[in-house]
Amino acid sequence: MGPHIRHIQRVHVRRVQRARYVRHCRTALVAALASVLLTPVPAIAATAASPRIPAGATTRRVPADTAEWTDWQLRQGAPGHHASSADPTDTVTCQAPHAPDLAARLSQDIQAALSGRDGTVSVAVHDDSGLTCERAGERQYDSASVVKVLMMEGLLRRAEELGRRLTQWEETNVRPMIVSSDNDSTARLWADLGRSYLSDFLTRVRTSATLLGPGRYWGLTRTTATDQLRLLDVLTNAQSFLRTRAYGLKLLSEVRSDQRWGVPAGMPQGLTAHVKNGWLPRATHGWRVHSIGAFTGEGRSYRIVVLSHDNPTMAYGVRTIERIAQAVHRGLGQGRGVARDLTPETAISEESDGSAPYEPLPGWDEPEPDATP
Repeated sequence: MGPHIRHIQRVHVRRVQRARYVRHCRTALVAALASVLLTPVPAIAATAASPRIPAGATTRRVPADTAEWTDWQLRQGAPGHHASSADPTDTVTCQAPHAPDLAARLSQDIQAALSGRDGTVSVAVHDDSGLTCERAGERQYDSASVVKVLMMEGLLRRAEELGRRLTQWEETNVRPMIVSSDNDSTARLWADLGRSYLSDFLTRVRTSATLLGPGRYWGLTRTTATDQLRLLDVLTNAQSFLRTRAYGLKLLSEVRSDQRWGVPAGMPQGLTAHVKNGWLPRATHGWRVHSIGAFTGEGRSYRIVVLSHDNPTMAYGVRTIERIAQAVHRGLGQGRGVARDLTPETAISEESDGSAPYEPLPGWDEPEPDATP
């Protein structure tokens, strides 16, 4: 074999060896990539994707006051933003034919209370002298536990229609439902009253935008500040069709102390607060924090409703509500002493009222494209 032929054979062998080496490298690379891609996702990622409330989501402390909240956001590297409370279309409108100066001042005071606050907030106020205030009164919210007032009124009305008092079973369930916001009692009354009767009752009250929650999910009932004000009027109006309204007011006046935050803040001395609250975090729109109340005594009564969502924490929503309540009580109290101040942040539990699931309910409230996580 001549030198030329041997040279060609050596070149061919080197090329074959080089090709085999390249194929080996490619195979090793593919295997490595496959190993990475097929490795199980770490537990932390699984937790983040869980539909349950993330660990710490209902216990983390975010400052309740505006300046502190802004500082907290900056420390977290999050851009500060103020949701619908800064929306120019969400203006506060108060009217009082007998006291136009009071109405104008109260409009300004409520708007000032909302200034710089994060979240989406609706307000409705009605004084028996004729003063009214409204801000985004037709916006719908998950009701959370404030729906229990509707259920209590429906229960009382049904007994009246049947010409009887509440049964022992009804009393055994309605009291804990209101006084301690017990959910087991609520579920039993929800099933007992039934959707048909509650829908008829809403028609009787002339609500315009309250929609009962699907199936057993009473906490997903959608409602508005205007409709909640109508439901409170059923309890406070002397001409109300509900003859046993005094019993309902009594239950609301006995709500346990740790659930009496919200609209009683700044209440003048000499009045009694009849209050029911809702506090519910969900996967979209953050915390729903609601407070509705009627204030009676000294020959007068008035109602305050504040509904909100997009709150970063429960404490933050409570503080927003109480700032609004202080402004209303100050305006309507005519300089009388304050019976109750703001709820200390340490007294707010940051635990859900348990009235609805954290994750969106398929077919009912899938995440909206503009929702706040």
